[in-house]
Parts: sequence; C-alpha cells; structure tokens
Amino acid sequence: MTHYPPYALLSAALEAAEHGWHVIPLRPCDKRPALHGEDVCPGLRDCAGGHRKWEDRATTDPDRIRRAWADIPFNVGIATGPSRLVVVDLDMPKHKSNSNSSADTPCGVTTFQALCERAGQTVPTTHTVQTASGGSHLYFTAPPGIRLPNSAGRLGKLIDTRAWGGYVVATGSRTATGAYTVTDPTEPVPLPDWLYTLLTPRKASRAALAATPSVRASRYAEAALRAELTSVHEAVEGERNVTLLAAARALGRFIAWGDLPRTLVEEALQSAGEAAGLAERQCRATIRSALNWSIARNGTRRAA
Repeated sequence: MTHYPPYALLSAALEAAEHGWHVIPLRPCDKRPALHGEDVCPGLRDCAGGHRKWEDRATTDPDRIRRAWADIPFNVGIATGPSRLVVVDLDMPKHKSNSNSSADTPCGVTTFQALCERAGQTVPTTHTVQTASGGSHLYFTAPPGIRLPNSAGRLGKLIDTRAWGGYVVATGSRTATGAYTVTDPTEPVPLPDWLYTLLTPRKASRAALAATPSVRASRYAEAALRAELTSVHEAVEGERNVTLLAAARALGRFIAWGDLPRTLVEEALQSAGEAAGLAERQCRATIRSALNWSIARNGTRRAA
C-alpha cells in the first residue's frame, strides 16, 4: 500500500485549519482516528488533567498540527461539531459478490436529489468533496447556537449526516479505495432551513403526555416514562440501542395495564432514540419488538 508523503498530508491538515476546521490525525490510509483511547491514555499533554476524547482534542493550532504530522503520513479528519459544520454524506451501495441487490439500490446522490425534488428545492450548491468510494460530502455551516447530532438514514437510504459527535475524512486523504478530492471549492453555505427541519430531533409531545388517561397509576407511569427517556438521551455511544431496548421493555407494562397509550410511548422513545444518534429505522424496529415482548408478558397487573 502506497502512502502519501507526510508533507502532503500536513499541507492538507493546515489547509483545513485555515478554514477554521478542527482536525485530528487518522491512521495512514485509513478512516479511523489515530488518537489513543481512554483505556490506554498516558495522562500526558492534552490529557494531563484526565482523558480527553478525540472531539475535544481536535485543533486548528498550526504548531500542534505540524508536530502531529511531522513524520507519519496520517490521514486528516475534520471534527464537524467543533468546526461548526454539518456534512451530508451521500454514500454508494456496498457491492456484494453473491448478490445483485446492490445494482438495484440507488446511490445516496440519487436519493438526495429525489429528496430535494419532493421538498420543492434545488440541490444546494456548496463545498463538495468526492469520497474514496465515489460518494459525496456536502459541507454546510451549522445553525448558530444549535448542536445537531449525527444521523444515519434519517434523510434517506445511504444518506448520513455528521455534526456533533462525528467527523469526516478531509480532502487530500487517501484510503485503499482511492483519494478524497474537492469537486466544488465553493465555501460552505448555511444549512438550508428545510434540511434543518428534517434533521431536528422530534421531541415528545407534551400535549400527548397531558392527554394520558387519568387512572390511578398514571402519575407513576408518567414518571417512569420521563426517567426512561432521560436514560436514552444520556446513553453513551455503543450502549444507545440496548438502552432504548431496555426502556421500551420497561414501559411496555404500562401500555398493557392501560396507564399509557402505545402511540405516546412509541413517539417519545422514537424521538429520544433519534436525538441520541440512532437511525430512524433502527429505533422503530427496536421499540416495536421490545414493546411487543413486554406487553405479551404483562397482560395482568400485579397486586401491590
């Protein structure tokens, strides 16, 4: 595998920093961060006061960048949150040697064009990077004062977004499948309002909660609902889906007992799961199966 010389990737990192984009080193010819994890943190430099995650260690400081890329040809990652960016990732179908299904799957670019047409909008003209796989990254500036989370499939199949908690591979980087290159050098434009609306996590309906049937156990059920929603919102990466599953199973009994309407619980959990960064379809499947499981096992209210 051929690596780019360190100075070429150093230039790419410095160029990104000149835009005000916070960068991190990625493994050579790879998309994974090259920074250490908490379990092997040496407690030095940035982490002298305690381990700092990669998003907190992303930088625009030219001196730090020069030191990091001095000898090793690290690829360049852009931490989208600190950089005040929202990047729409339009991916390509994954090719499978034993299946023809990928040939019938529209790519992210095609799906995004259809999304724009349905919304009565033109495809935005903004800073665009072609990815190593042939997809596209559309760069937008984030709305002021707003912390949008990442999303997976929320806008459509093979369309993800990277914002707070995410990063993208910067132009100039290269993997085994190819290079990341600029196809439109336009400066990133503000995220369109209609896209922001689609990406804003839905919140649980207070009106629906207020309409919960007034039964003896309703206050306890409402308190349980709020507690489970909080647990989903605060779940850390890697534990979000299992937390959502546990929350739905815990709340299913209140549906079975008539204390909470299923539509309310589903809506609230769906919003919490998406706000935590889970894909819309994944949330829906997890919630449905967990509620069905819980309701089937809690048909009769247990005596106090």
